[in-house]
Amino acid sequence: MLKDITKLDFAYLETFTNRIDTSWGAFFCNEEHPNYYDANHAFIAEAPANPGLAIDEVIRFYQEKNLMPRFYLYQIDKLGPFIEELKTRGFGYESFISPVQLWNNEVIQLPEDPNVTVEVAGPQQYEEALSIKCSIEEFGGRETIEKAFKTQFEHPAFTHYLLRYNGTACAAACLFEHGNQARLESVATLSSYRGKGLVGHLIRFIQQETVNKGIQQLWVLPINEQIEKVYGKYGFDTVLKMETGHAFRGGRSILEIRGS
Repeated sequence: MLKDITKLDFAYLETFTNRIDTSWGAFFCNEEHPNYYDANHAFIAEAPANPGLAIDEVIRFYQEKNLMPRFYLYQIDKLGPFIEELKTRGFGYESFISPVQLWNNEVIQLPEDPNVTVEVAGPQQYEEALSIKCSIEEFGGRETIEKAFKTQFEHPAFTHYLLRYNGTACAAACLFEHGNQARLESVATLSSYRGKGLVGHLIRFIQQETVNKGIQQLWVLPINEQIEKVYGKYGFDTVLKMETGHAFRGGRSILEIRGS
Protein backbone atom coordinates (compact mmCIF):
# COMPACT_ATOMS: atom_id res chain seq x y z
CA MET A 1 0.00 0.00 0.00
CA LEU A 2 2.85 2.40 0.82
CA LYS A 3 4.34 1.85 -2.64
CA ASP A 4 0.98 2.59 -4.28
CA ILE A 5 0.55 5.75 -2.20
CA THR A 6 4.10 6.87 -3.01
CA LYS A 7 3.51 6.31 -6.72
CA LEU A 8 0.35 8.42 -6.61
CA ASP A 9 2.12 11.08 -4.55
CA PHE A 10 5.00 11.27 -7.03
CA ALA A 11 2.53 11.70 -9.90
CA TYR A 12 0.86 14.52 -7.96
CA LEU A 13 4.16 16.28 -7.20
CA GLU A 14 5.31 16.03 -10.81
CA THR A 15 2.41 18.26 -11.90
CA PHE A 16 4.19 21.27 -10.37
CA THR A 17 7.81 20.26 -9.78
CA ASN A 18 10.59 18.20 -11.36
CA ARG A 19 11.75 14.82 -10.05
CA ILE A 20 15.33 13.56 -10.35
CA ASP A 21 15.86 9.99 -9.14
CA THR A 22 19.04 9.17 -7.20
CA SER A 23 20.64 6.07 -5.72
CA TRP A 24 19.13 6.94 -2.31
CA GLY A 25 15.77 8.49 -3.24
CA ALA A 26 14.85 11.54 -5.31
CA PHE A 27 15.24 15.29 -5.65
CA PHE A 28 12.16 17.43 -6.21
CA CYS A 29 13.00 20.88 -7.52
CA ASN A 30 11.25 23.87 -9.07
CA GLU A 31 13.20 27.10 -8.80
CA GLU A 32 10.14 29.13 -9.77
CA HIS A 33 8.52 28.13 -6.45
CA PRO A 34 11.40 28.58 -3.98
CA ASN A 35 9.23 28.82 -0.86
CA TYR A 36 6.95 25.89 -1.66
CA TYR A 37 8.28 22.98 0.37
CA ASP A 38 6.51 20.29 -1.66
CA ALA A 39 8.23 21.59 -4.79
CA ASN A 40 11.73 21.58 -3.31
CA HIS A 41 12.86 18.71 -1.13
CA ALA A 42 14.83 15.48 -1.14
CA PHE A 43 12.76 12.30 -0.71
CA ILE A 44 14.17 9.42 1.33
CA ALA A 45 12.37 6.25 2.43
CA GLU A 46 15.34 3.95 3.11
CA ALA A 47 18.67 4.65 4.76
CA PRO A 48 21.36 5.65 2.22
CA ALA A 49 24.44 3.42 2.02
CA ASN A 50 26.55 6.47 2.89
CA PRO A 51 24.47 8.99 4.90
CA GLY A 52 27.16 11.67 4.92
CA LEU A 53 27.58 11.66 1.15
CA ALA A 54 23.81 11.76 0.59
CA ILE A 55 23.43 14.75 2.91
CA ASP A 56 26.35 16.55 1.23
CA GLU A 57 24.78 15.89 -2.17
CA VAL A 58 21.44 17.35 -1.07
CA ILE A 59 23.03 20.44 0.50
CA ARG A 60 25.11 21.08 -2.60
CA PHE A 61 22.20 20.48 -5.02
CA TYR A 62 19.85 22.99 -3.38
CA GLN A 63 22.42 25.60 -2.37
CA GLU A 64 23.66 25.81 -5.98
CA LYS A 65 20.10 26.81 -6.87
CA ASN A 66 19.77 29.23 -3.94
CA LEU A 67 17.16 26.96 -2.38
CA MET A 68 16.87 25.81 1.22
CA PRO A 69 18.07 22.21 1.66
CA ARG A 70 15.34 20.01 3.14
CA PHE A 71 14.33 16.37 3.38
CA TYR A 72 10.98 14.60 3.46
CA LEU A 73 11.55 11.30 5.27
CA TYR A 74 9.31 8.23 5.11
CA GLN A 75 9.49 4.97 7.08
CA ILE A 76 11.43 6.92 9.69
CA ASP A 77 11.63 3.88 11.97
CA LYS A 78 14.36 2.72 9.55
CA LEU A 79 16.16 6.08 9.50
CA GLY A 80 17.22 6.66 13.12
CA PRO A 81 21.00 6.99 12.52
CA PHE A 82 20.39 9.06 9.38
CA ILE A 83 18.14 11.48 11.29
CA GLU A 84 20.77 11.84 14.01
CA GLU A 85 23.35 12.63 11.33
CA LEU A 86 21.07 15.33 9.94
CA LYS A 87 20.76 16.90 13.38
CA THR A 88 24.53 16.99 13.83
CA ARG A 89 24.74 18.78 10.45
CA GLY A 90 22.52 21.59 11.75
CA PHE A 91 19.17 20.48 10.33
CA GLY A 92 16.02 21.16 12.28
CA TYR A 93 13.79 18.12 12.56
CA GLU A 94 10.11 17.42 13.17
CA SER A 95 7.88 14.41 12.72
CA PHE A 96 4.13 14.01 12.54
CA ILE A 97 1.48 11.41 11.90
CA SER A 98 0.07 11.49 8.37
CA PRO A 99 -3.26 9.65 8.09
CA VAL A 100 -4.17 8.04 4.76
CA GLN A 101 -7.88 7.65 4.05
CA LEU A 102 -9.72 5.76 1.32
CA TRP A 103 -13.31 6.41 0.30
CA ASN A 104 -15.72 3.49 0.81
CA ASN A 105 -17.39 4.21 -2.58
CA GLU A 106 -20.73 5.14 -1.02
CA VAL A 107 -21.93 8.64 -1.98
CA ILE A 108 -23.00 10.34 1.22
CA GLN A 109 -26.64 11.26 1.69
CA LEU A 110 -27.40 14.81 2.81
CA PRO A 111 -30.61 16.86 2.96
CA GLU A 112 -30.85 19.24 0.04
CA ASP A 113 -30.05 22.89 0.76
CA PRO A 114 -31.49 25.30 -1.83
CA ASN A 115 -28.86 27.87 -0.83
CA VAL A 116 -26.00 25.59 -1.94
CA THR A 117 -24.72 25.05 -5.47
CA VAL A 118 -21.51 23.32 -6.60
CA GLU A 119 -19.88 23.84 -10.00
CA VAL A 120 -16.76 22.86 -11.90
CA ALA A 121 -14.43 25.86 -11.80
CA GLY A 122 -13.17 27.11 -15.14
CA PRO A 123 -11.08 30.16 -16.09
CA GLN A 124 -13.88 32.54 -15.11
CA GLN A 125 -13.88 31.14 -11.56
CA TYR A 126 -10.10 31.09 -11.18
CA GLU A 127 -9.80 34.20 -8.99
CA GLU A 128 -12.60 33.05 -6.70
CA ALA A 129 -11.02 29.62 -6.22
CA LEU A 130 -7.57 31.16 -5.67
CA SER A 131 -8.88 33.59 -3.05
CA ILE A 132 -10.49 30.79 -1.08
CA LYS A 133 -7.37 28.62 -1.09
CA CYS A 134 -5.07 31.53 -0.23
CA SER A 135 -7.23 32.39 2.78
CA ILE A 136 -6.23 29.16 4.52
CA GLU A 137 -3.10 29.77 6.59
CA GLU A 138 -2.46 26.03 6.89
CA PHE A 139 -1.74 25.97 3.14
CA GLY A 140 1.09 28.46 3.61
CA GLY A 141 -0.45 31.77 2.54
CA ARG A 142 -0.85 33.48 -0.82
CA GLU A 143 2.84 34.13 -1.50
CA THR A 144 3.68 30.44 -1.15
CA ILE A 145 0.86 28.83 -3.09
CA GLU A 146 -0.26 31.26 -5.80
CA LYS A 147 2.20 30.17 -8.51
CA ALA A 148 1.73 26.48 -7.76
CA PHE A 149 -2.04 26.88 -7.79
CA LYS A 150 -1.96 28.42 -11.26
CA THR A 151 0.08 25.47 -12.53
CA GLN A 152 -2.37 22.99 -11.02
CA PHE A 153 -5.41 24.89 -12.23
CA GLU A 154 -4.20 24.65 -15.80
CA HIS A 155 -3.02 21.02 -15.57
CA PRO A 156 -5.35 18.44 -17.19
CA ALA A 157 -5.00 16.01 -14.26
CA PHE A 158 -6.82 18.45 -11.94
CA THR A 159 -10.49 19.37 -11.80
CA HIS A 160 -11.39 22.25 -9.50
CA TYR A 161 -14.76 22.72 -7.81
CA LEU A 162 -16.41 25.76 -6.30
CA LEU A 163 -19.27 25.82 -3.79
CA ARG A 164 -21.55 28.83 -3.54
CA TYR A 165 -23.81 29.72 -0.66
CA ASN A 166 -26.56 32.13 -1.73
CA GLY A 167 -24.44 32.83 -4.80
CA THR A 168 -21.23 33.65 -2.91
CA ALA A 169 -18.18 31.48 -3.59
CA CYS A 170 -17.12 30.26 -0.13
CA ALA A 171 -15.60 26.77 -0.47
CA ALA A 172 -13.37 25.02 -2.96
CA ALA A 173 -11.60 21.73 -3.59
CA CYS A 174 -9.89 19.87 -6.40
CA LEU A 175 -9.65 16.32 -7.68
CA PHE A 176 -6.31 14.97 -8.90
CA GLU A 177 -6.64 11.98 -11.24
CA HIS A 178 -3.94 9.46 -12.11
CA GLY A 179 -4.96 6.29 -13.94
CA ASN A 180 -7.93 4.76 -12.13
CA GLN A 181 -7.08 6.53 -8.86
CA ALA A 182 -7.71 10.04 -7.60
CA ARG A 183 -6.93 12.24 -4.63
CA LEU A 184 -9.16 14.84 -3.03
CA GLU A 185 -7.02 17.93 -2.54
CA SER A 186 -7.08 21.49 -1.22
CA VAL A 187 -10.49 21.39 0.47
CA ALA A 188 -10.98 24.89 1.89
CA THR A 189 -13.85 26.94 3.32
CA LEU A 190 -13.78 30.64 4.13
CA SER A 191 -13.73 31.09 7.90
CA SER A 192 -17.01 33.03 7.99
CA TYR A 193 -18.84 30.11 6.34
CA ARG A 194 -17.54 27.28 8.49
CA GLY A 195 -19.85 25.34 10.78
CA LYS A 196 -22.66 25.20 8.21
CA GLY A 197 -21.85 21.71 6.93
CA LEU A 198 -20.94 23.09 3.51
CA VAL A 199 -17.90 20.85 3.11
CA GLY A 200 -20.22 17.84 3.11
CA HIS A 201 -22.09 19.15 0.06
CA LEU A 202 -18.79 19.76 -1.70
CA ILE A 203 -17.47 16.29 -0.91
CA ARG A 204 -20.74 14.64 -1.97
CA PHE A 205 -20.58 16.38 -5.35
CA ILE A 206 -16.99 15.22 -5.89
CA GLN A 207 -17.83 11.67 -4.80
CA GLN A 208 -20.55 11.53 -7.46
CA GLU A 209 -18.06 12.93 -9.97
CA THR A 210 -15.63 10.09 -9.23
CA VAL A 211 -18.41 7.56 -9.79
CA ASN A 212 -19.29 9.19 -13.10
CA LYS A 213 -15.62 9.17 -14.14
CA GLY A 214 -15.19 5.47 -13.29
CA ILE A 215 -12.48 6.14 -10.73
CA GLN A 216 -11.85 3.04 -8.62
CA GLN A 217 -10.10 4.54 -5.60
CA LEU A 218 -10.47 8.01 -4.09
CA TRP A 219 -7.86 8.95 -1.48
CA VAL A 220 -7.44 11.87 0.89
CA LEU A 221 -4.44 12.78 3.05
CA PRO A 222 -5.69 14.94 5.96
CA ILE A 223 -3.07 17.09 7.66
CA ASN A 224 -4.16 16.25 11.21
CA GLU A 225 -6.47 14.02 13.25
CA GLN A 226 -9.17 16.68 13.54
CA ILE A 227 -9.56 16.87 9.77
CA GLU A 228 -9.26 13.07 9.61
CA LYS A 229 -12.42 12.86 11.75
CA VAL A 230 -14.25 15.24 9.41
CA TYR A 231 -13.54 13.06 6.38
CA GLY A 232 -14.46 10.02 8.43
CA LYS A 233 -18.01 11.38 8.66
CA TYR A 234 -18.21 11.42 4.87
CA GLY A 235 -17.23 7.85 4.05
CA PHE A 236 -13.42 7.98 4.19
CA ASP A 237 -11.84 5.14 6.17
CA THR A 238 -8.37 5.47 7.67
CA VAL A 239 -6.33 2.65 6.13
CA LEU A 240 -2.85 3.73 7.20
CA LYS A 241 -1.11 6.15 9.54
CA MET A 242 2.38 7.05 8.42
CA GLU A 243 4.90 8.76 10.67
CA THR A 244 6.83 11.08 8.40
CA GLY A 245 9.74 13.40 9.05
CA HIS A 246 10.84 16.82 7.81
CA ALA A 247 14.45 17.95 8.12
CA PHE A 248 15.23 21.54 7.14
CA ARG A 249 18.09 24.03 7.21
CA GLY A 250 15.97 27.15 7.77
CA GLY A 251 12.54 28.73 7.56
CA ARG A 252 9.40 27.69 9.38
CA SER A 253 8.61 24.12 10.22
CA ILE A 254 5.58 22.44 8.66
CA LEU A 255 3.93 22.25 12.05
CA GLU A 256 4.37 26.01 12.47
CA ILE A 257 2.79 26.64 9.06
CA ARG A 258 -0.16 24.45 9.97
CA GLY A 259 -0.54 26.24 13.29
CA SER A 260 -0.03 23.01 15.24
